This record gives sequence, C-alpha cells and structure tokens, in this order.
Amino acid sequence: MKILHLDQNHPLLIEQLAAAGFENTENYTSSKSEIEQVIANYQGIVIRSRFKIDRTFLESAINLKFIARVGAGLESIDLEYAKKRNIHCIAAPQGNKNAVGEHALGMLLSLFNNLTKADKEIKSGQWNREENRGIELDGKTVGIIGYGNMGKSFAKKLKGFNCTVFCYDIEENVGNKNATQVSLKTLQEMADVLSLHTPWTPLTDKMVDTNFINSFKKPFWFINTARGKSVVTGDLVSALIKGKILGAGLDVLEYEKLSFETLFNAEVPEEFSALLKMDNVLLSPHIAGWTAESKIKLAEVIVEKIIDCIKQ
Repeated sequence: MKILHLDQNHPLLIEQLAAAGFENTENYTSSKSEIEQVIANYQGIVIRSRFKIDRTFLESAINLKFIARVGAGLESIDLEYAKKRNIHCIAAPQGNKNAVGEHALGMLLSLFNNLTKADKEIKSGQWNREENRGIELDGKTVGIIGYGNMGKSFAKKLKGFNCTVFCYDIEENVGNKNATQVSLKTLQEMADVLSLHTPWTPLTDKMVDTNFINSFKKPFWFINTARGKSVVTGDLVSALIKGKILGAGLDVLEYEKLSFETLFNAEVPEEFSALLKMDNVLLSPHIAGWTAESKIKLAEVIVEKIIDCIKQ
C-alpha cells in the first residue's frame, strides 16, 4: 500500500510504516493542485494542516483508503464527503493530550502569579513586589468545556491543587473522578476559571462572545488551547477591559490560517493590537501540543491507527 506524506513529522513515523510493509513517498513542497494530479496513485495520505482536503481533492483521490492527520482535529478535511467515499479519517489526540494539559496549567499558573509581567518589569529595571502579588489556584473552581482527551488531561493535572473541577460536554456521561459533569448553566454559575478544550465545529465557531461571557456569574480567568476561531477576539478584549475576564492565556488565535503556521497576511486587527498591550494576557503560537515528547507520541499513535485501519 502506497502512502503519500504531505507534511514533515517525526522520522519514526515513516520508519515504522516502512517496517510494517507500507511504501512511503514524501512531498512537502508541491501545491494542492499538483498533488491532485498524482493522488490517484496512493491509498493513504498523512497530513498535518498544509492545505484543506476538500471535495475537489478527494474526487481526484480515487484509490484513497485513509487520511491520517498527525494532530488532534480533523477540521481541514471534508469529513462528510470522505465518509461517502468510505475513506477512513484518523487523528491522534492521544498523542499530545499530556502536552496540552501541561501547557494549559502553565498558562494558568503564570497568569495567577504575574510571571510574564514581573519578568518584563525586572528586565526593565523595576522591582515591584506588591503590584505583582499573586493569587493561588488552591480552592478555585475550574470549568472545562470539552471533556475529551485534552480536557481530561488538564483535569488530571489539577488534582494536586485542591480545586473543584466541573466539565461540560455535548456527550453524556463523560465525567470521571477528576471532574464532575454539569450543565453549561451550572458551570457558568460556579467557575473561577474557564478552559476550552473543544474542536472547531459549527457549534463552537464564535462560541465565546459577549453573551456567552456575560452568562458567567463571576469574573473569571480564561484559557484557550483549543481553536482560536471559537472566540470572538473583540468581545474578549472588551471583557478584559471591563474586568469580566480577569486574564487570558491564549495558545490559539482567531486570525490563524488553516495551516496554523501563520497569522495574518494583511494589517494587524485593532483588537489584536489591544491584546498585545495587556499585562493580563499571555500568548503562545499554537504550541500547547507541540513538545519534543508529543512529536514522538503523535507519530506512534498514527502508525498504530493506520495499521489497525488497514486490518479492518
């Protein structure tokens, strides 16, 4: 079986697939239209997010059996049409769930303790102790929306902090010993912290807007390591200015390209410029799941799932 690799990943992915008997071709530079000219020669493709696997692409992939994405989400694939074509779509959220959980916790602790602000001030010659007095995570109520692999990993990390952890998910009975599943209304009434761990779908697109934010009973801290397009940045900025949101840790941004490799090609939006000036906002470039260890784990999970898929 021939597999076409469209994005670079850990070398062990290709090594293990070759050892399992697959023929691997690497093409990391050709355009989408160029790939469409040759995709009929392959039974499988391995991607990250270089370009969208849309209906046009899939119509050219007449022999395709599976699409394996080395990552958590599948929003770059036309899943409905792939299903009609009996093409299996594989993701690997198990591979970077620990990295995402650690990153979310790191962002939260940094915000609570003013670490970025204090570091910047000391490097500019300021020694401000009282202005950087922190707060403790111990005893806080943390709300998690989206209780799959990532949400569960974050909840597990919180066990050592004596937190009350609630989760909300559209699936029933996903709560466990680390988080109690509740309604969205209950979560909004109780949470001191909100962490998003949802995929980007029509249900979550622009979900965090002014109405959503104002539905929370208390001012809260906000962490987003999920998808940037689930948050209306202008509404987030407004809530930060008003104090409804006390601080935000954002690993993902509304303006990211589908590949997640770049932000905007045009002028920087005004609301993003406002975020950059806020001391209570911590930003990272979509790296929550991007560790040395997760790169290996993602590859291992994808290999295992491809082999299992072919056996079916």
